[in-house]
Amino acid sequence: MPQAGIVYLTYHELQMPGRPLCLPGEAYERFTVQESEFRRQLARLHSLGFRAMNVSGALRSLSPGERGVAVTFDDGCESDLLAAAPALRDAGFNATFYAVVDWLGRRGWLSEAQLRELSDSGFEIGCHSKSHAYLNDLGPDGLEEEIVKAKDQLEQIIGKRVDHLSCPGGRWNRKIAQVARDAGYLSVATSRIGTNLPSRDAFCLNRVGVVKSTTLDEFSRLCRAEGFFVRRARYTVLAAVKHLLGNALYDKLWSAVLNR
Repeated sequence: MPQAGIVYLTYHELQMPGRPLCLPGEAYERFTVQESEFRRQLARLHSLGFRAMNVSGALRSLSPGERGVAVTFDDGCESDLLAAAPALRDAGFNATFYAVVDWLGRRGWLSEAQLRELSDSGFEIGCHSKSHAYLNDLGPDGLEEEIVKAKDQLEQIIGKRVDHLSCPGGRWNRKIAQVARDAGYLSVATSRIGTNLPSRDAFCLNRVGVVKSTTLDEFSRLCRAEGFFVRRARYTVLAAVKHLLGNALYDKLWSAVLNR
């Protein structure tokens, strides 16, 4: 079956042998992927005839007969430079790395110099907010700080435009999209499940998470946009629960369940 739109894959930290993760606990670790598994996934993309692109490339859409996915990384972990970038280069692929400004220089996260190195080596840098605050909790001043000023700070660091924003926790609303548009971004990524057709609103992009439990066969199905109905239903239920409980209470309960 032909690919209907482009799948945007979301990664976080890659687990590297002998290196501790940025944060402890099962709640965090479940969102990571082994470096060796990531390389197997890139090899699977090759075998499927897919090209892995950054967000700018994906927004330009695919040529007739071409198959592709967008690869994105959230948070700005040091493994972006030490593990993901070499694997992508070896495969001849690209990606967008969304960084949290206030986390730069912390243990386990990229330094400003490393972020510039990642950018200078040909990878796209996006913004994942200033402090990783949930943007849908914020008023105008908070959105200015987390979206507009964070963009300016990243551009000062890498010496290039930062065109793409990723919402922490996937929390999105139309106010966020408008602030991003006014700030000069070209897209906003969420955690909504689905593909992105050329007609899709670039300020509400769908993405699909790749996590520790994702098998290679499941990864293949994700790239082909298969089985999204169940994922989308689960997302819809969780989004309703988040709205009902609020972000803070939802995260507290979710962390307690995962770490019990």
